[in-house]
Amino acid sequence: QVQLVESGGGLVQDGDSLRLSCAASGRTFSIYHMGWFRQAPGKEREFVSSIKWSDSSTYYAESLKGRFTISRDNAKNTVYLQMNSLKPEDTAVYYCAATSSYRLQCLRGGPNCNNYWGQGTQVTVSS
Repeated sequence: QVQLVESGGGLVQDGDSLRLSCAASGRTFSIYHMGWFRQAPGKEREFVSSIKWSDSSTYYAESLKGRFTISRDNAKNTVYLQMNSLKPEDTAVYYCAATSSYRLQCLRGGPNCNNYWGQGTQVTVSS
């Protein structure tokens, strides 16, 4: 099992920056991908970004490229999401996810996927 704990959410103004953290514990040696999703009220959970544990390859939702940056600290088993130029439409609960599968789609879960979720952290961007 892998446990994920997010932190760093909060209330910010339009245009501000925020950095989220996700600390992994447990069977961290089994992690292949880690990443972030978000869910706004009344909307489906959507992919934000991911990072491959072995070589730090990163992926981003097309609409967020250039504003969000994912990174990791192996020594701390922690993944970060730096969010710049935040907009009110970025308001959502942000969830950290991890999977032991090499298939990136398993980060979201699904058949034959081992994936894990954090409890979520609220990000609110006021206009």
